[in-house]
Amino acid sequence: MQVVACGLVLSALLHLVLATSIPASLAIGLPLALSSTAQVVPMLRSSGLLNEQHGERAFSILLFQDLSLVPMITIIAAMSRAPVDPGTPTGTTLALYTVAAVVGLVVAGRLILNPLFRLVGHFGERELFVVAGLFTVIASAALMHELHLSTALGAFIAGVMLAESPYRHELESDIEPFRSILLGLFFVSVGMLVNLKAIAEEPVYVAALVATLIAVKAAIITALGLVFRMKLGRAIWLGLLLSQGGEFGFVLFAQAERAQLIAPEAASLFSAVVILSMISTPFLMNVAAWVRQQLPDPDLGLDGPETSPETNALVVGYGRYGQTVAQMLMAKGIPVTIIDSNAAQIELSEQFGFKVYYGDGSRLDLLRTAGADTAKAILFCQDGDSLDRARLEAIIESFPQAVVMVRVYDRLKLMEYDGLDVALLQRELFESAVVMAREALLKLGIDQRETERVEREYRQRDGERLQAQSGTGDIHAAKHRMFTPERSLDESAPGT
Repeated sequence: MQVVACGLVLSALLHLVLATSIPASLAIGLPLALSSTAQVVPMLRSSGLLNEQHGERAFSILLFQDLSLVPMITIIAAMSRAPVDPGTPTGTTLALYTVAAVVGLVVAGRLILNPLFRLVGHFGERELFVVAGLFTVIASAALMHELHLSTALGAFIAGVMLAESPYRHELESDIEPFRSILLGLFFVSVGMLVNLKAIAEEPVYVAALVATLIAVKAAIITALGLVFRMKLGRAIWLGLLLSQGGEFGFVLFAQAERAQLIAPEAASLFSAVVILSMISTPFLMNVAAWVRQQLPDPDLGLDGPETSPETNALVVGYGRYGQTVAQMLMAKGIPVTIIDSNAAQIELSEQFGFKVYYGDGSRLDLLRTAGADTAKAILFCQDGDSLDRARLEAIIESFPQAVVMVRVYDRLKLMEYDGLDVALLQRELFESAVVMAREALLKLGIDQRETERVEREYRQRDGERLQAQSGTGDIHAAKHRMFTPERSLDESAPGT
């Protein structure tokens, strides 16, 4: 629905507003319906949203967009107005070639690739997997080139074939080191495609095209999200996330130019529109994050803290850290109000019988709604470093009767919070790291008494360093108190 709706609406606008022919409008409008998988998926992965419900929806749309490249190439080939060349297939023939090549490659992948990779697997050489994978991609692209089709399509079909291999996980781990390099190279080459002259000649016109593309796609995708019962905030987020043009647009514009459906100037112009829309995506995501804060309704229709009963303690964040804190309080019958902003985590918690309220627990108004004015303790257990000093200071001043404890990301955050009236600042991994080191010393033959001395000394020195760092604002302060290969614990000191 997204691909068809966006493609047809954008094609209609091109035909009605810019007076382009119907074939040219389709050759431009359909590619503009695609979004940038190479840009969006890393953003979803880095933000931890890829495996959440709304992230999976975005990924599903992106995957279908990539697969829709095949019918789009076929449509453009069928509409070709290029003069018949004895050495070049006609548009209808190219369309048939496209379908036949895709089907043939998929069948070849099942009949040839799987036995090939089983043979490679018997040798146990990791390099052979990389060589076989690269050979598959290059051979598929070369076949498409011989058929006068898109080499990018050939490489994409090769990726689909490799994904069907039983050795796909081995392949993925082997090519992982190349991913960031090739992705960076891709974006460099995309930047080099920008026709700065075309933008400079008509900057207002180009900007209007970019704004129209983003607005139309965002509006359509948001509407589709609402049709599928997404809440408004999430639907707008999805619309803005997928509102840019995609990298496959360059392939389709180039083919449309060869098919004489659009002029070279139009291909250059709309390639620039796609690139500029991709550049705008990080800024649009900031807007989307703000929208989600203003409209914090999750997909699941979860309750906010306004419905929570009055309790003695508020626990903000119910991940692996907050679960331990909340359950230990419950062990003594202390009533707890739990707040979390992760809808998937809330749904999972309810399966275990825990009532978790949805919301951003670092906001003063939401804490007040949850009963912070009468609570005896406010415990911030969320991960990351989203709680800055100004916000924490405002919370302490607003609720002076409550004991405030904070899970801290690292020692830099400890330095930032220095001087605040907080009952406890607990670094995320400090205690678990000390426990592992203590157990390692015991397993390596250090006796119990000496191990306890090492732990005691380390805690003392770490506290001294932190005090010096907080006092000076210099992370390097008192670094001479750190243990290094040259500065170990004095063995002559008493083990008491």
